[in-house]
Amino acid sequence: MRVSLLSVSGVASVEVSLEKGLANVKMKAGNTATLKQLQEAITKNGFTMKQSHVVAAGKVIEEGGAIKLRISGSSDVLSLVPETPSVAAPSGKSAGTFVVEGTIPESAKGKSADTIRYRTLTEEK
Repeated sequence: MRVSLLSVSGVASVEVSLEKGLANVKMKAGNTATLKQLQEAITKNGFTMKQSHVVAAGKVIEEGGAIKLRISGSSDVLSLVPETPSVAAPSGKSAGTFVVEGTIPESAKGKSADTIRYRTLTEEK
């Protein structure tokens, strides 16, 4: 699986623990890789993409009444859902870039991830 993930353009490094069932993927700054590309690299090896910790940057937008993150450098747009009620909700009206830290829940087989449950959401200055 390591070689397959490293073949995705934009991947900087991969650490795999088959014992723990985990892969730690670090991306290069300015990469254009999509979650679908990473998911395909994982499933190509007979594994499934589980819930994943993520740190991503992008624009917060409002689409269909929902607040979403358009990830910089890719076509990925994910709904932003607070991890807990105490986490502040973003506004889709800001023009700045935000850094989001949270988790992407495991998606159904054959489906791409569509949500980030965020812990922190910080506007870059």
